[in-house]
Amino acid sequence: MGIGMRELLVILVVALLVFGTKKLKTIGSDLGGAVRGFKKAMEDGENETVAKNEPEKAAPVAPKIADTSAAAAASEPAKKETVG
Repeated sequence: MGIGMRELLVILVVALLVFGTKKLKTIGSDLGGAVRGFKKAMEDGENETVAKNEPEKAAPVAPKIADTSAAAAASEPAKKETVG
């Protein structure tokens, strides 16, 4: 139960009579631009989801090693013992 060729032709003739040739051409180009924009947005959305699902390839980070040099000891305040 679809639209046959005869029904489609009747719809197009009625649209041509109602809107005229210039307005129909403008409507068609606007509709085509909207479809292109929709397809582009769908592709961008798919590219975003693919990028989110892929693991990021970051440079490995070396673990921090505790600094036991004299410079590290000098930066800490000296503890004083008090006799009570």
